[in-house]
Parts: sequence; structure tokens; C-alpha cells
Amino acid sequence: MNTHLLSIALFTFVVLAGTSEVARAGQLPSPVTPPSSDITPADQQGTPPSGAPLRLTLQDALERARKNSTVFQAAVTDAGLAREDRTQARDALLPSVLYNNQVIYSQSNQAGSIRFIANNAVHEYLSQGNVHEVFDFTSFNNFRRLSVIAAVARAKADVASRGLVVTVVQKYYAVAAAQQKLETARRNSEEGDGFLKLTQELENGGEVAHSDVIKAELQMQERRRQFQEAQLGLINTRLDLAVIIFPDFNNNFDVADDLHSTVPLPPLAAVQQQAGHNNPDLRVALETVKAEDRDVAAARSGYLPSLTLDYFYGIDATRFSTYTVTPAGRVPNLGSAATATLLIPIWNWGSTQSRVKQAGLRRVQAKRELSFAQRRLLAQIQTFYAEADAALNELAGLSRSAQLAAESLRLITLRYRDGESTVLEVVDAQTTFALANNAYQDGAVRYRVALANLQTLTGVLTTP
Repeated sequence: MNTHLLSIALFTFVVLAGTSEVARAGQLPSPVTPPSSDITPADQQGTPPSGAPLRLTLQDALERARKNSTVFQAAVTDAGLAREDRTQARDALLPSVLYNNQVIYSQSNQAGSIRFIANNAVHEYLSQGNVHEVFDFTSFNNFRRLSVIAAVARAKADVASRGLVVTVVQKYYAVAAAQQKLETARRNSEEGDGFLKLTQELENGGEVAHSDVIKAELQMQERRRQFQEAQLGLINTRLDLAVIIFPDFNNNFDVADDLHSTVPLPPLAAVQQQAGHNNPDLRVALETVKAEDRDVAAARSGYLPSLTLDYFYGIDATRFSTYTVTPAGRVPNLGSAATATLLIPIWNWGSTQSRVKQAGLRRVQAKRELSFAQRRLLAQIQTFYAEADAALNELAGLSRSAQLAAESLRLITLRYRDGESTVLEVVDAQTTFALANNAYQDGAVRYRVALANLQTLTGVLTTP
């Protein structure tokens, strides 16, 4: 018992001594860092990749988005599938070659003949090459129809590509605008801090009332909240862009500062000409009408006969050899044969007529959609061009308003310092400055998106 108590006392003394040494050293043991392989993705969330940020231009973002957009790649895949369907339909029109090998055994009876009259011998060996060809109007019209459908799929892929351009332009310049708004919010926050200090100094000098200090402090708190919201807005816009242009989560990038670069608006006549010749939506409608025409022809082919030709070369004998030995000598087993089959449709209870009516109804609907696509194209040309023209005209006014708001804020702040202006005028000037600058950034983004909408009609994106 005494030995046990002595061991406990000795252990306690060692622990206390070690603790005191650590305390005298003024530091705590450093935690053990787990190996890098044990760190989960959740542990690394929010940590930007190391290295210099990737600088992206609009063209870089568009190229990356085309590679990583699931919607665009799905349209490209559909076009590839339609192309392969056309290839398969074309190959079905060409002769095919098969090599058939078969052994047939039939049980014999007591008379020495076979029990199944459909067979030729007790042992029959077939080893033949077969050239097969079908002349069918239905297959030919189906090939023509699938050729047009492949063109429709290519046009839809073009539609998806142009729609992706609009999305990328909107998100790309939203990031650029959010950066400018953040700088404006930072300046406003600094203006709010400086104005609060100014009112406090003037209050200490007996030049303004305490109500001015309260109003300035309220304005400062509001500007700080707006700065935090601007930071959050920039983070969200960057994430929205990163999702569509990077295959993995990468937030370590910068965008080129060309939001306010001069971009001319093309003439309306040029837009109308390009849209008339290079509009994918109109191509889809036109090719769809052609496809339905081919479908009607394919349905009507059900009234026509089809011809099948087969050529065989090889053996069909009782021995698996190129000859058979008989008392008269060798008899060759190798030989050739040809067959021709003409199928003439007579009666199928009106199913062919029903298919023709179905194809006719789809063709009528396709023509209606073509007419609508033409009218919609004319309306979109006017709408999109008017939107771009209005955005361009308003952009100059927004830029001037932002300049005037900055100058007004500077002058009113000086007047307040000299006692010639009120605190409400300063607060109003600060608010006007923030609104004018944000409106200028939004107007620039609106103009770029309007140009991107125009390229959905023309296929040409106007850039600086």
C-alpha cells in the first residue's frame, strides 16, 4: 500500500515539473499537422489556389465555357449523334458482304433417307459468302431525311453556342461591374468616415450642432453596410462565372478591365443582312420543313415495291470440302447462286395511308413554325437593336452623371466645411454619388449584354 502511494506521488511530481517548465518557457506545444493526404476537401474549402491569379479576357472565358458547359456540349453531342445516324443510313444503302458457316444434321430412317424433308442430307455443310443488296425507296428517303436532321442538329448546336455567349458576357461583365461597384463602395465608406470626423471637429469648435454628428454617424454605418454588400456581390458574381468556365472549383482569377472600352454599334442594315443569312433559329425551322418533306416521301414509299438481290459463293455439300469423291471421280462442291426477290405491297389495312397522313400533319406544323420563326426574327432584330441603341445612348449620360455626382460631392463637402451647406445636402450628395456610379456600371453591362443578344441573330459579337 505504501509502495502504491509512493508511485502516485512520484508520477504527480513529474507531471507538475513538466508543466512548470512549459509555463516558464512561455509557450505551448505546437499542434501536430496531419499529413496532406489526410486533409479532406472540406478542410480546404475557401482556400484560394496558390500562385498568381489567372487573368481572363472575354475570349478566354468564352473558350473555356465552350469546353465546360454541359448544355453546349449536350447540343454538340446531339449533332454528333445525328451525323452518325446519317452515316448509318447511308451505309444501309450500300451492298453488304457476309460469310455464313453452318452445319445441319438430320436423323436418318431405316430406308436410308432423312426424316425431315426440308433438309437435303443427313450431314449438310454450308460455307458461303453472301453479297446482299436491297433497293428500297423507303431506305433512300430515310437517308435523305436523316441528312436534313443532321443539319437541324448542327443549327441547334449553333443556337446553344450563341446562347452560351450571352450567358458568359453577362456573367463576365457582371464581375467587372462588381469590381467597380466595390471600389465605389470603398470610396463612399472612406467618405463617410471622413465626414464623421469633420462633423466631430466642427462640433468641438462650436460650428455645428450635435445632430450633424448623429446624422454623419448614421451615414457612416450605412456606407459600411453598403461596402460589405458590395464585397458579397463581387464574391457571388465571381463564383457564378467560375462555375461555367472552369472544370474544377477555381476562384483564383481576374478579369480584364475593359467594361468601359469603346464598342461601336453596327448599323441596322448590316445587322438585318447578317441575321437574314446567318440566323440559326431560322435555319432550324427551314431544315425542319425539309425533314418533314423527306418524311412524307418516306411514308409514301410504302406504296412502292422493293427489290432484294443476293449472290452466294461457297459450298453446300454433304462433306466439308471443296470437292466430293465419287466413283466417277472428283465432283467440285464450290459453286455460286443468285436470288432476286421483288416484294409488292398489296394490302396492309391502311397503315401506309395513316403514316402518310401523320407525316403530312407534321409538315404543316413545321411550316407554321417556320412562318413564326421568320416573324420572330424580324421582331427580334428591331427589339434587340433598339435595346442596344438605347443602352449606348444612355451610357454617355450615365457617365456624365457619375462625373457630376463626384464633383458635386466634393463641392458640397467644401461648402459644409466653410459653413455654407447643411448636413442633409452632404448626405444627399453622397447618396447621389453612389447611385450614379452604380447606375453607370449597370448601364455598361446592359450595353454589352445587348450586343451579345444581337450576336444571337447575326453570329458576330462586337468587341473593343
